[in-house]
Amino acid sequence: MAIIRVGIDTSKHVFQLHGVDEGERPVLRRQVRRGELLTVFATLAPTRVGLEACGASHHWARALARLGHAVVLLPPQYVKPPAFAGAGFTSSAASTPRPMPKRSARR
Repeated sequence: MAIIRVGIDTSKHVFQLHGVDEGERPVLRRQVRRGELLTVFATLAPTRVGLEACGASHHWARALARLGHAVVLLPPQYVKPPAFAGAGFTSSAASTPRPMPKRSARR
């Protein structure tokens, strides 16, 4: 099962990863600390990575691109927050890969 897309929900210390395969089934759900992020992505095959555009996302985009991943920075309005009760940090990362395959109407 190859991971085709990974969404990252960033925060100060802990990042949530959510990866899907060709059938859009979740195959990677993991919390990693800031210092472990590049180590985890170094073990993955090059794939598309979605990040919500924020202050530090450009730093992470450059670092992940050096590892061979194709990074997509998504505007905050395109990252849909979870719409169900009890949703938190974990489910926010799951919403990040969804807008990635669609091309923007502005391009």
